[in-house]
Amino acid sequence: MDRRKFLKMAALTGAGLSIPNGLSVFAEAASARPDLAVAHGLSPEKNVKAAVDALGGISKFISRGDIVVIKPNIGWDRTPEQAGNTNPEVVAAMVRLCFEAGAKKVRVFDRPVNDPRRCFVQSGIAPAAAALGANVDYADERKFRDMDIGGTALKSWPLYTEIFEADKVINIPIAKHHGLAKLTMSMKNWMGVMGGQRRQIHQKLDESLVDLSRKIKPTLTILDAVRILTANGPQGGSLVDVKKLDMVIAGVDQVAIDSYGATLFGMKGSDLGYVRMAHQLGVGQMDLAKIKIRKIQA
Repeated sequence: MDRRKFLKMAALTGAGLSIPNGLSVFAEAASARPDLAVAHGLSPEKNVKAAVDALGGISKFISRGDIVVIKPNIGWDRTPEQAGNTNPEVVAAMVRLCFEAGAKKVRVFDRPVNDPRRCFVQSGIAPAAAALGANVDYADERKFRDMDIGGTALKSWPLYTEIFEADKVINIPIAKHHGLAKLTMSMKNWMGVMGGQRRQIHQKLDESLVDLSRKIKPTLTILDAVRILTANGPQGGSLVDVKKLDMVIAGVDQVAIDSYGATLFGMKGSDLGYVRMAHQLGVGQMDLAKIKIRKIQA
């Protein structure tokens, strides 16, 4: 920017940030922001911060005094190296950002498939989040309440009330293979807020995932692709099935995120039934050619 343009911009700022056509300087900056931010680098924490900054910064999503629920995948008795759960450094980075933005409380929650006491510790998530001041508690069965969903497959289901009582919800899934859904990422991660016998939804899995994604609207989604599980998911176990990508993808549109996540496995969003259905219902955009994607070397 030359001196003349700088002075003009400064004058516009002092005059209320307006320009003749009615657009503001801030609006111009906002329009340049991407829909998805893809950050790559050796530090998961730097990747998370770089991706969130590209979307407008943490203050765009979290306000002072907010009670925030962070929903990672802590479903399995697996270590971070096995890529069965969300990377603990990614979760910790988000917890830190929330507190830096002035969050009053940060709660980290999931309903594991394996023994919660082992999952929370083995994943590394409980110690990493608790060390930063987050509340990391096991699911309290009394906090599941039957809720109206009104979906195609799910008319109602017991869901965890803390998700709906929080001021902000941040979804932090890991990208990995799944035997039934093909892949599990952001939309599939909502199964962790379900009570009852959730395996029953496997009969109409794609439709059920879309119903959940229409019910639960996260403030922000961070897809962990530090390590991805390429086979034998969702539990995994063998390091042979793990591929290290050192990447995170951030955005608001969970359909777009899952569509981009599919490309990490050599697939397209349209290859996933739940992504295709959600796109058709207007839940989000799966056509990556129609969204702004910014790639960052963190």
